[in-house]
Amino acid sequence: MKTAARRKQFAFSLVMLFLPTASVTQDAAPDASAIHAPLTLQTVIQQAADRYPAIKAAEAQRQAAQNAIGVAQAAYLPRADMLWQLNRATTNKANLTPLGQSVVPIPTPPARATTGHSDWNTLTGVLLSWEPFDFGVRHAQVEVARLGYESARRAADLTKLDVESAAAGTFLDLVAARQIARVQQANVQRMESFSRAIHVLVENTLRPGADASQADAQMAQARTQLIQAQAQEKVKLEALANLIQLPSDQIQIDDSAVLKDAPAQADSIGAIENHPLVEQQTAIRDQAREQLHLLNRSWVPSFSLYGSVSGLGGGLTSTQSPVFQGGTAGLAPQTYNWLTAVQVTFPAFQIFSLRPQQRSQQEQLNATEANRMRTLSDLSAQVKEARAFLNGAKAVAQNTPIELEAARQSEQQQQARYQAGLATVIEVSAAESALAQAEGDDAIARLNVWRGLAALAEAQGDLAPFLQLIQRVP
Repeated sequence: MKTAARRKQFAFSLVMLFLPTASVTQDAAPDASAIHAPLTLQTVIQQAADRYPAIKAAEAQRQAAQNAIGVAQAAYLPRADMLWQLNRATTNKANLTPLGQSVVPIPTPPARATTGHSDWNTLTGVLLSWEPFDFGVRHAQVEVARLGYESARRAADLTKLDVESAAAGTFLDLVAARQIARVQQANVQRMESFSRAIHVLVENTLRPGADASQADAQMAQARTQLIQAQAQEKVKLEALANLIQLPSDQIQIDDSAVLKDAPAQADSIGAIENHPLVEQQTAIRDQAREQLHLLNRSWVPSFSLYGSVSGLGGGLTSTQSPVFQGGTAGLAPQTYNWLTAVQVTFPAFQIFSLRPQQRSQQEQLNATEANRMRTLSDLSAQVKEARAFLNGAKAVAQNTPIELEAARQSEQQQQARYQAGLATVIEVSAAESALAQAEGDDAIARLNVWRGLAALAEAQGDLAPFLQLIQRVP
């Protein structure tokens, strides 16, 4: 019995001596097809802000809203309508009383009986019109346009914040996926080594065949987990490629900074009112309020000043016996006129339609204020959630080294116990799985701290503090 036991222990030690030891490596092999320098987190955020189409669309909307202010301000300027008309026509006029229409021209005196003669007619002139005052209507229109621009500007800032936050999150997701893939690769190597060792023992009748089957099953499971991890890595890489508008096979990342511990930072409390989403909702509310003010100013008299200079020319004389002059007569003005006028209009009965419009606009104003308050509440909750996540991630990052060291010792002990015949394959496989889990937890623990910092900065509406922490990493 002692000889058989020593023989069994010797065979196991001999197999384990020549098996390679798997470990989780931090450095990935560079992509041979990558033509760009390795992208850091800061570079990814900047490229997403420069290239992602959503930001360009938001900037175009902002520019359109800015131009609308100029359109509203142009209402203060005088209006000049210029006219020049030339025609050749007969002037036959029947004895009739037509209704108003715009299809058949009715000649005015002097007109002749039915003939086939025609003459040139010329009309030219300019009409100037201007409203010297309007009781604040145009000012309200300019304010509506200005607040519309403010809303569009904040919407552009919010879009930029969303894209930059998405780029940061996707970068961290990709780094985490690569870390998990490395962990699973190391686990596969350990399981392959263990499986080979068991097969040698089984072939030498030192272990039952069930051990080999169990080891093969565990190895196949480890390979499945590796395939899944590698697939997730490719998914995250494609998501990052979309955000920075580059082919995925040309992307290589530099994850050295985010794999280190985050520097200590002050627990800053940003003003939620400065968040782009809150500022956008504030601009929308103010615009609705100004639109209500515009409605209140619409039931007022309208004062307009007019000035006109015009010239008329005709080939038919205006004497008692009209005569067609022929030739080029009528091509140039022959009679001139000027006009100045003041016109006051008041939409008296508009009050009946104005009151429902005012009530409707007031409800719109109430809705925008409610949306603003809801946004403040939601962002306040997001800040608290992000802070709780960050605190939890820091606590986990402090605990995972302990978990990893314990898992390594357990794996070594289970290997030794199996070597001595005191443990089963299932116990060794469980120890290997626990080690892989601990390696994965430790690999992404520091990433989750960075993720929490990014989430907190996003909830506060400014990624600058997060980027400053990245720059402080040695």
